[in-house]
Amino acid sequence: MFGNPKAVLFEPYGKRRSRWPVPRWLVLLLIGMALGAGGVVFVQERYQPPRLSAGDSVKLQKAFDQAEAERLRLAGQIEGSTRQRETALAETKGLTDQLAASREASERLRENLASIVASLPPDPRGGMIAVRAARFTVADQTLAYDVVLSRERAGGKPLGGVMQFVVSGESARGSETALSLKPVPISVGSFESLRGKLPLPEGFKPRQTTINVLDRVEGKLLGMRVINIR
Repeated sequence: MFGNPKAVLFEPYGKRRSRWPVPRWLVLLLIGMALGAGGVVFVQERYQPPRLSAGDSVKLQKAFDQAEAERLRLAGQIEGSTRQRETALAETKGLTDQLAASREASERLRENLASIVASLPPDPRGGMIAVRAARFTVADQTLAYDVVLSRERAGGKPLGGVMQFVVSGESARGSETALSLKPVPISVGSFESLRGKLPLPEGFKPRQTTINVLDRVEGKLLGMRVINIR
């Protein structure tokens, strides 16, 4: 009962611990970070496109710069085309307005001319087409003519035909002769004013012109008048 007693060590702070303890949460955190970094590397290598080298990056940047320059060039062309289109539209509108004004002026002129034709003396010979007035002048072996034709009961559709001059005068040899000049196509509504020139033979001296209005060449006579050449 009272054998040899063993020495008992007295530790006032309990069991002695290591000098630099590592908490468990820190270990878990480091393991988690390592696993996360490994996962990121695995996903990048497995599923994402391969990384570009420095040379490929330079080529890609150069291609991008070229594409951007081309885009800017095309944008400039589109802007220029848009301005040209707007200018063309404005010019077209101006021309349309001018055309409308010209048509209105032409219509007023035609109405005035119709009033003048109505005031001319009637054709003494009558006929389906009346020769209301005519004037002829000769210069440089050409016969210049101004002829006004009218048509009663014209209706809506113009009447087509030809006008042919038979010119009487003195030939280059001094003999009296009559020449049939080239027929002139006509289209007569209520009235028509015709102006032009026809060639004459060399040395021919005209004195009188017979105006024949026909339905066609060598066809039915629709009107006629004789005018002296001054």
